[in-house]
Amino acid sequence: MTRTIRIGTRASALALTQTGTVADALRRAGQQVEIVKVTTPGDRSSAPIAEIGVGVFTSALREALKDGRVDVAVHSYKDLPTAAEPGIVLAAVPPREDPRDALIARDGLTLAELPPGSTVGTGSNRRSAQLRALGLGLQVVPIRGNVDSRLRKVHEGELDAIVLARAGLSRLGLADQITETLDPIQMLPSPAQGALAVECRADDVDIEHLLQSTVNDAGTRSAVTAERAMLAALEAGCSAPVGALAEVVEDLEADGSIVERISLRGVAAAGDDEASDVPVLIRASAVANSGDAERLGRELAAELLDLGAGALSGPGGKPR
Repeated sequence: MTRTIRIGTRASALALTQTGTVADALRRAGQQVEIVKVTTPGDRSSAPIAEIGVGVFTSALREALKDGRVDVAVHSYKDLPTAAEPGIVLAAVPPREDPRDALIARDGLTLAELPPGSTVGTGSNRRSAQLRALGLGLQVVPIRGNVDSRLRKVHEGELDAIVLARAGLSRLGLADQITETLDPIQMLPSPAQGALAVECRADDVDIEHLLQSTVNDAGTRSAVTAERAMLAALEAGCSAPVGALAEVVEDLEADGSIVERISLRGVAAAGDDEASDVPVLIRASAVANSGDAERLGRELAAELLDLGAGALSGPGGKPR
C-alpha cells in the first residue's frame, strides 16, 4: 500500500499556499499527500509577537510531528527558533521567494514620498528599527493580523502604509498591491525571509531522503544557513531587530576557474538604542566559500558585536 504523507501547516491563507507548493512537488514525484491544518498559540493570540515569544507559530506543528499526527511540517523559516529541536530534522529548504520587504502605501506612494508624521504599520521590531533609523519622521505603529486585515488598514485609511514581506504577497497573488519593493540598502530582511523550512522526524529516514531529493534547493539552504547562524550567534530571537541577507554568487579564481561563494550582509541595533526615536544601527558584510555558511554567519555576528551591536537579548537570553 502506498503511504499517504501527511503535511502539517498553519491554517492561514499564506501558510496553506506555502504548504501547497511542497505538496505539489511531492505529488509531481508520484506521492500521495494530505494537508493537515494545525492551530498554533500564535493564531489564538492578538498580542504583539515580541510579547508572545519565539516559536509561537511553530511549536504546535512540531508537537504534531513528534506525536505522529503529521509526517512533515512546513514553516516560514524565519519563524523557527534558532536552537535545534530534539527528534526533528530540517529535511529540505525549497527555492526561496524574493526575500525583500515591500511597502503598501496609500495613493501609490513610495517610502520617500510619505510625508513626515505618516503612520506606517508593522508587526516586526526589525522593520520598525530600520524604518525609524531612516530619519524620515514616520510614525511607526505595531499591528497584528493576517495579510488581508493589514491591507484593509491602508485601504480604509486607518494607516498611511504598511510593510510586509514581498514573498508572502507574491505567494498570495497580491504583488500588485505593492507600491515599492524596499532595497536591502534601506531595509535588510529578516534572516531566512522568503524561505520555507520543511521538517520531519529524525528517525523517518525515508521521508527525509524524499524531501531532500524533491524539495531541497542547495543554494537557498546555504544562504539561509549563513543568515540564521548570524542570528543564533547574536543570541537574538526571531523578534529581535536583526536583519540579514545572504546570496550565493559566482567568483573567479586566479587560475580562471569559477567558484561559488556566499555574500552576507547583516544589521543589528546598537545596544539598547532600538528603543530610541532614531535608533543607531550597526552594519557589516563578509564573503566566504559556499561550504562555510555557518562559519560566515558566526564571524559576521562577532564583527557586529565588536562594532557595538550589544544587548540584543534580555535576561536568560530571551529576546526583548
